[in-house]
Amino acid sequence: MYKRTVLFGVARLLQVMGLTLLIPAGIAWFDLSDIPFPERLFMPELSGFWIAILASLICGTVITAVFRENRTAQTVREGFAIVTLGWVVMALFGAIPFFVWFLHTGNGGAATSIPLAFTNAVFEIMSGFTTTGATILTDIEAVPRGLLFWRSLTHWLGGMGIVTLALVIFPALGVSGYHMFKGEVPGPTTERLQPRLARTAMILWGVYALLSLVETVLLMIGGMDWFHALCHTFGTMATGGFSTRNLSIGHYNSDFIHWVVIVFMFLAGVNFLLHYNVLRGNFRILRADREFHFYAGVIAAAVILFTAILYFDGLPSAEYSQTQYRHDPMASGDFAAHVEAEAGKVESLYGSFRQAAFQVVAITTTTGYGSADFDVWPATLRLLLVVLMFFGGCAGSTGGGIKMIRILINIKAAGREIIRMAQPRIIRPIKIGATLIEETRVGNIVSFFVLFLLLTVSSSLLMTLFVPDAMTACTSVVACLANIGPGLAGVGSIENYNWIPQPGKWILIFNMLLGRLEIFTVLVLFRASIWK
Repeated sequence: MYKRTVLFGVARLLQVMGLTLLIPAGIAWFDLSDIPFPERLFMPELSGFWIAILASLICGTVITAVFRENRTAQTVREGFAIVTLGWVVMALFGAIPFFVWFLHTGNGGAATSIPLAFTNAVFEIMSGFTTTGATILTDIEAVPRGLLFWRSLTHWLGGMGIVTLALVIFPALGVSGYHMFKGEVPGPTTERLQPRLARTAMILWGVYALLSLVETVLLMIGGMDWFHALCHTFGTMATGGFSTRNLSIGHYNSDFIHWVVIVFMFLAGVNFLLHYNVLRGNFRILRADREFHFYAGVIAAAVILFTAILYFDGLPSAEYSQTQYRHDPMASGDFAAHVEAEAGKVESLYGSFRQAAFQVVAITTTTGYGSADFDVWPATLRLLLVVLMFFGGCAGSTGGGIKMIRILINIKAAGREIIRMAQPRIIRPIKIGATLIEETRVGNIVSFFVLFLLLTVSSSLLMTLFVPDAMTACTSVVACLANIGPGLAGVGSIENYNWIPQPGKWILIFNMLLGRLEIFTVLVLFRASIWK
């Protein structure tokens, strides 16, 4: 491991983040315009930003200058180290604005302790960068706009990847960027569109920005102002789920806004290489892409099933739903009124279809936005939502989870083993469409699947030490490891993660990082031989 190369790469990422922090800092400065200078600088809504900007730019610039010379060519070890350590360092520096704000105002009006403020700040920003969308904020609408914009912007940066952004801004990093690109881009494939990696990153960011612009304009047509439209676009295109409203998208009782978000959540879960080719007029690639067919088929089948159950069976009684664990349960009368309001959303066939489509797409793509409290839905649908959490989006999308291509290859590998039981001598290679999947790649994908499940089980067991409900413990891990956000029960769609003890939050923070960087990129650094 060439540590000088790693430190140089991480420092470059710090410089990128320091520059991006200027945007939310500008919003915070504008919102405090009636407070005279220099008192404005010391307001908790703003002071955290300039501290983070100075710390990021100074540290990044000094380390870059010190380690610019005598660096060695990068190998896969350095690439994975830069990606993993870069994300950790950016989460720590990026948490400074929230840390300062929590120290002064807490998360509900009262100042909080340093360890709790630090844990909550890192949780919120790691959730942002990894596009998880799990939040510790109990009253989102009371948070200053600068901080809300920053947490949403971390989604947008983390969705396509802060490393790929660095490759666009700093194409001459002085080291090979391919191993960093490979370590960060979601999914088991990292095809290049162009021979030069910086050009590939620029194309991906261009498609990403174009789709984001279109969605922002449509949301503004639907009635949102520029601030809320941008923040919700960041959460949609990054499949993150941070909202500026306490009720998420459910705050907007608008068919138009709901369907715009549904469509763009679906698009964000598609491989961005497909978007690029379609924008160039190559529609035939959609007919040939088996992963896209599987992705669309899973979502379509789930929407039909959810719609049928919601429309014909309706919601369980308030008495039954109230038996499910909630950390801060409502009074019986209030909860009965809440369930009645939720039942009203699915009374008609169209209402059932709209709510089913929104939540199926939100959970499958790992966006995590909410239009309804699905914790009061029938138990069958709640369990199916947990299953959909594992699927995720396509490889090369901004979605989390296991990824559709891995699920498809695992199904084919399992089917092949069943055939081999009856015909041991048969040679049956695995194909996705016309593409032959190499056995080494099949082994890697099966290993990833097994490791994902082992991490889910082991982390869930650990979480039961800090959470009194098994459903909450398990789904909180799945929601963070698959980068979804909301789980069930105590961390459901209208709940939050603020009440979870600090050790539990750090377990979930680690799971967010593992899920976003595809597990292997992080775990490989725990081998002592890597650092030699």
